[in-house]
Amino acid sequence: MRRFPAEFADLLSRQGQALLAGRHGAAGKLADPRTRFLALSGLIDARQAKGAAGLLEATLGPHLRLMAQPIPPESIWEMRENYAEQLPKVMRQRTLHLDGGKGVGLAAAADIGLIAMLRSASYRAFAEALAGRSLRRRYGLQAIAYHPGDYAGPHNDHHPEEPLARQGYVDMHIGFCTPGAKSQLLVYAKAGHFSEVVEVVGNGLVNAYRLPFWHYTTPLIPKRGQTETARRWILLGTFLYAK
Repeated sequence: MRRFPAEFADLLSRQGQALLAGRHGAAGKLADPRTRFLALSGLIDARQAKGAAGLLEATLGPHLRLMAQPIPPESIWEMRENYAEQLPKVMRQRTLHLDGGKGVGLAAAADIGLIAMLRSASYRAFAEALAGRSLRRRYGLQAIAYHPGDYAGPHNDHHPEEPLARQGYVDMHIGFCTPGAKSQLLVYAKAGHFSEVVEVVGNGLVNAYRLPFWHYTTPLIPKRGQTETARRWILLGTFLYAK
């Protein structure tokens, strides 16, 4: 792959096209408040998915910003009561925001057609097909890459101070992995416990979230001898409900 298609629909398999048309079993699933997370495979054309990670790695890899928020030492040493520990959101990953502005990374994303594809009508329509309800026309975009050992600690993605997001919203992840990636798990809460586990390493995986809810991502594990080349890429769209 040298360039992303102009329409997100052109990245889809037959199953993905069926979802876009509302004829797939996952269509509208996130409309049910009891469904917080979907992990779907086979929606992205396999041939297209195979080249996407390499294209992202070659063009956007050099322009990512390291986002590292380690566990603060005071979370232990400033405790005054047993079992009163509190963990803020901690993480390590590389990221590039695609919402606008200027910069070499944004220019590179535009040159390969990534931004145009993620702003296409079929991209938002695909998210609406999963959400089961109308979404606002303006939405956030981000590219994220996990290197070996990168992770996202427990968090709930709740934004009570944001009027349009405080009642919930939808995130959609399109994942692409280089051949060196072996495993990474998404762990999320059900009935108040971190009891649900999904493998998220794979090419063309679609993960959709009805937020907020508690979840975390374990460190990326590379295959033996491929630490330098193992990556998991995510194209992230954040969508607010239209009403």
